[in-house]
Amino acid sequence: MLNLDTKMKLDFVCISDNMDMGTADSLRHIHQKIKTDVLVLSCDLITDVDLYKVVDLFRTHDATLSMLMKKTHELTEVVPGQKGKKKPVEQRDFIGVDDTGKRLLFMANEADLDEELVIKRSILQKHPRMHIRTGLMDAHLYCLKKYVVDFLVENRTITSLRSELIPHLVRRQFSSPTSLQQGLDNKEEDQKKKEQASLDIYSFIKEDNSLLKPAPDNSCWNDHRGDMNETLHEGKVRCYVHIMKEGLCYRVNTLGLYIEANRQVPKLLLNLGLEEPLVHGSAQITDRGMVGSDSIIGSSTQVGEKTSIKHSIIGSMCTIKDKVKITNCIIMNSVTVEEGCCLQGSVICHNAVIEKGADIKDCLIGSDQTLETKAKHVNEVIVGTEQLMEI
Repeated sequence: MLNLDTKMKLDFVCISDNMDMGTADSLRHIHQKIKTDVLVLSCDLITDVDLYKVVDLFRTHDATLSMLMKKTHELTEVVPGQKGKKKPVEQRDFIGVDDTGKRLLFMANEADLDEELVIKRSILQKHPRMHIRTGLMDAHLYCLKKYVVDFLVENRTITSLRSELIPHLVRRQFSSPTSLQQGLDNKEEDQKKKEQASLDIYSFIKEDNSLLKPAPDNSCWNDHRGDMNETLHEGKVRCYVHIMKEGLCYRVNTLGLYIEANRQVPKLLLNLGLEEPLVHGSAQITDRGMVGSDSIIGSSTQVGEKTSIKHSIIGSMCTIKDKVKITNCIIMNSVTVEEGCCLQGSVICHNAVIEKGADIKDCLIGSDQTLETKAKHVNEVIVGTEQLMEI
């Protein structure tokens, strides 16, 4: 947590809603404001990781890239609106690391592979022992060298950091610069080769001509054991990964993960040292004993008599009337739930109205929707005909 006296100069750059930008395009959009190495953090990441562990890895090894990964979460709850019990199959990532578990040697997605996993000989020559791991989630938190941003600006064919840029950097660790690979050939191909070399990541790395350049070779200290040849001379593109073993780390990019992250909010607040009550002081609750200790209720929300709220999060300005039962739900702001309703395992979006006696289970209710009196819905997605669900 930052000290209240900490002074920071912040520069916010907004991207128009009309501009369909991926992660790479967003970095290009602000590249003129980036003067040094950069930390890229996705807006859908919720984590209590110690950032210094990723940044120290980046600085210690003078890395091109350091990134954060965590074991993939297994969802135990039913996802609202999902028909049947069959879980959607996600493509696995194959992650190769060295014996330390920190040097990132190989990265490939199952969707990009054929029936076999192909490892380049140049990797195995330098790292005969490589550990292939699956079940890891890319947290979309990256430390990148400034020259990677410069490379990205010139290579406009790259649209995604996660699926294109990061795998490209990992692959290029054990390849020679394009100009060295090509050698001397026919003159008619020179121009084409120059263009290819200019778009090679190695051409964006500036040579260090300072007095510090020979220091590592002449130093009597290092943070490695054994032969230093690999550490000092292996290559100028180096990728590292910090794999979280414990703690909170969620990418809230699916409905299931959004629900799971909300369930972890009370624990997250406790870990951050925030002692704010889970029930806001301005909320009006008739029977506080019927509100579970792990439920959160926002400001100016009114809860009627004999209303039970368990394992749920209620937003602000909501009206929950008498004899309502709410279990494992997320209810956003300004929602009205009338008498005698039963809500279970559902997500109710802003300004929705649930009329008397409705029975809702495992549903996703869109903004401004009204469910009729005594309506019964199970595993349904209810949104307006021209409405896109925003979670």
